[in-house]
Amino acid sequence: MATQSAKASEIERKWYVVDAAGQPLGRLASKVAHVLRGKHRPLYTPHVDTGDFVIVTNAAQVRLTGNKLQDKQYYHHSGYPGGLRAESYGHLLERKPEFVIERAVKGMLPKNSLGRQMFRKLKVYSEGTHPHVAQKPEAFPF
Repeated sequence: MATQSAKASEIERKWYVVDAAGQPLGRLASKVAHVLRGKHRPLYTPHVDTGDFVIVTNAAQVRLTGNKLQDKQYYHHSGYPGGLRAESYGHLLERKPEFVIERAVKGMLPKNSLGRQMFRKLKVYSEGTHPHVAQKPEAFPF
C-alpha cells in the first residue's frame, strides 16, 4: 500500500465550538491544539495544515488548578534595560481572558509559518456567544 499524503486543496475544514467554563486551562489547550494541527484526522500530514477551525467560548471562566491564579506569572519585555514586566494570571484573566487561552494554545503549536497558519484558525471569546453561527459549528469532538 502507498502512503497517502494530504494536499491543502483537498482538505474540507469543519468548525468546532468548545465551552471553556470550568475546564482546566492546560487540558483544554492541548485538546484544542490537537484539533488545530489536524491530528484527529486519519490523513494527518505533518507538513500540511490539515486542522479544523475551533471556537472557544466562555474564556473568562477557564479554571487554573492549585495556586496558579496568584503564583503563575506572565512575563514580557519591552526591549529596554530593566523593561521586564510581570503580571499574575489571575489579573491577566480578569483583564484579557482571551489572551490566556491563546497563549496556552500557541505554545503547543509548531514554532514556524505552519504553526502561525494553524493559530489563525483559533477564535476565542470571553462570553458565551460568538459571531460564527453561519459556519454551523459542531460540538467539540473530545
